Amino acid sequence: MNLNAQSEGLGILQPFFRFFKLKTNELIMLVKEKTTNIISESKYISRDLSWVKFNYRVLDQATDESLDRNVFERLKFLAITASNLDEFFEIRLGSLYNYLDYGKERIDYSGLREKQFRIKLLQEVQSFYKDQTSCLKKLKKEFQEKGLIIEGVDHLTGDELGKVEEYFTKIVYPMLTPMMYDSYHSFPILMNKILILGVVTHHREGNKDHRRLSFVQIPQNLPRFFEIPRGGKSIFVPIEEIVRSQVEKLFRNVEIESVSLFRIIRNGDFSIEESDDIEAKYIDEIKRKLKTRRTGRVVRVEVEPGYSTYMMKILKERWLIDEYNIFENDQLIDFTSIWQLLRNPEFKDQMPQPPAHVLPISANGEENINLFEFLKHNDLLLHHPYNSMGSVVDLIEKAAEDPYVLAIKMTIYRLAKNSRISNALLRAAENGKNVSVLFEVKARFDEENNIKEAQRLQRAGCFVIYGIGNYKTHTKLLLIIRKEDDEVTSYVHLSSGNYNEDTARLYTDLGLLTTKQVYAHDVSEFFNVITGHSFPDTYKKLITAPGDMRKQLIELIDAEAANAKNGLPSGIIIKINSLQDNETIDALYRASQAGVTIKLIVRGMCCLRPKRHGLSDNIYVKSIVGNFLEHARVYYFHNAGNPKVYGGSADIMVRSFERRIEALFLIVEPLLKQEAITVLDYNLRDNVNSYEMMEDGSYIKIHPDGYPSFNVHEEFYKIKKEDILDKRLF
Repeated sequence: MNLNAQSEGLGILQPFFRFFKLKTNELIMLVKEKTTNIISESKYISRDLSWVKFNYRVLDQATDESLDRNVFERLKFLAITASNLDEFFEIRLGSLYNYLDYGKERIDYSGLREKQFRIKLLQEVQSFYKDQTSCLKKLKKEFQEKGLIIEGVDHLTGDELGKVEEYFTKIVYPMLTPMMYDSYHSFPILMNKILILGVVTHHREGNKDHRRLSFVQIPQNLPRFFEIPRGGKSIFVPIEEIVRSQVEKLFRNVEIESVSLFRIIRNGDFSIEESDDIEAKYIDEIKRKLKTRRTGRVVRVEVEPGYSTYMMKILKERWLIDEYNIFENDQLIDFTSIWQLLRNPEFKDQMPQPPAHVLPISANGEENINLFEFLKHNDLLLHHPYNSMGSVVDLIEKAAEDPYVLAIKMTIYRLAKNSRISNALLRAAENGKNVSVLFEVKARFDEENNIKEAQRLQRAGCFVIYGIGNYKTHTKLLLIIRKEDDEVTSYVHLSSGNYNEDTARLYTDLGLLTTKQVYAHDVSEFFNVITGHSFPDTYKKLITAPGDMRKQLIELIDAEAANAKNGLPSGIIIKINSLQDNETIDALYRASQAGVTIKLIVRGMCCLRPKRHGLSDNIYVKSIVGNFLEHARVYYFHNAGNPKVYGGSADIMVRSFERRIEALFLIVEPLLKQEAITVLDYNLRDNVNSYEMMEDGSYIKIHPDGYPSFNVHEEFYKIKKEDILDKRLF
């Protein structure tokens, strides 16, 4: 058929094509409508979709112009959203692909099956990614106004180009290794979360023109930006642009068709199998699993616009991905590299520092407390970062040197780099004390550091437990045994936060220090459970997981519902990081329907649907996101006017109840209970850092609206004892 005949033939089919296109568009709209209806009809909010809303609240800290933040602070929050998103793809998308790749069925809380949900989730994340990119585009302009310019090599002067070329020749070039992929070379293993240049070249052999794809991985141990001073300004040249400008030195005597910058995220979700030989095989298993993060299936590709379609076709086929996994970025691939800019010594004075620590309210105005003496007569409640973590660190350091201390037992989830606590435990062992440490080597992304520290302590003579089989030890407990005269006193610390001096400056947490025997007995029993084969009948002041934490919390919720039905005072206030366990959510729904007023302060994802008529009319949910990361867990049950208040490590999640070792501790000392109640009250009063959750899972920023501003992250630096004495929540 000649061209005219072909055109005529196609012309006859044009109405059919238009009809087919119309039907296809209608089908797409019907699928979207059905998806929307399924999600809206579910009585739960999707965990992953809720998490995307949380990261939007973090991004809001960088975009909300009503917040009094300079460009460096805004860039910090943008970098946080990028770190969050990387982990989300590694773990949550990785988990979803574990179902997709192995043909396992999964129905999300939204009601969607795994294939539908993948599309919906990636569409939501694509939208978020575009907002991230728009945010950086705006902040780069403000950054430039400060004389700080992110610039490619095309805009450099001759002298500046000379410096760049010298840096490339002496430092960068020797580290680069092009990796070819063709019929003679297998596809190379490209590393997770590093910058990669995909280079398409032409090479003629006789009359044949060969097209080849090669990869150049940018060394991850070199700084992302090469800094050049320019007359009072600082030029930051991305390393990938330096390599791109010199790439012909890696591909001599061939024609370079295209150079495309991209970055991949691989599935990093894995589960740990129980090992009989905990001392050897278990550690080897952890180390082996860590390597899968480098070779796991690809779940995201970030790429610059104008990328080679030839390259992308190969990547899609190789990694079994589609357009939903491809994220275009015309600003700066890998926003986490912003941290390098923020850590530049030149800018350190641009980042505001928190106020000086204040004394704990229960310290009764005493400074430089000798805790070994103070705790014999008083309990102490620490509220970080307002109260210093130093008092706990000092206690451990003193215990390491104190000749009367016989033993130290503690759980460790995350440690600071160059941890004072780890060094103190090392000295304690060297001083002949009995030191027992449960190191959680499955603490995500801290596994390698925890293994290294645990082995260091073990070599010094500490009794080290590397986790408990399939359970992740998330509880935070410390027990110091000290001989005093003819008695032995147990010093106990229970907390919601990690024993990490660095994060204690940024995370809000509650910790209880006490020598009360009832706590000491419970904690000692709990250590016996997690280090041996003990099964205590009951605890007096602890609620533990994976025992009956879910059951006891639901009983406390049901008791409030019963009180409401019987006309007694009732109420529930819970402050946690995440709310996902559907059994507990159902109990909260039942309590709401019984007339219980329920207020939830949930920083991150929340699967409960508030304010739905007939289901959760009496449930209010808010989230607080600001300068400090809200990490404390506090549970309040009104109990007909005699409140029960718990602090501890556990969120309301399936993993917390079934796959983690957790503990909540009852706060009984009246002053300390009032302080915990005030923590909840202040969180509820905050109108600067707060977002209210709507019935559909969206969030609305709370503003003062004519009322005085109440910033919870500032008010706790001003709090006095008289502010908490008569505090009531209902």
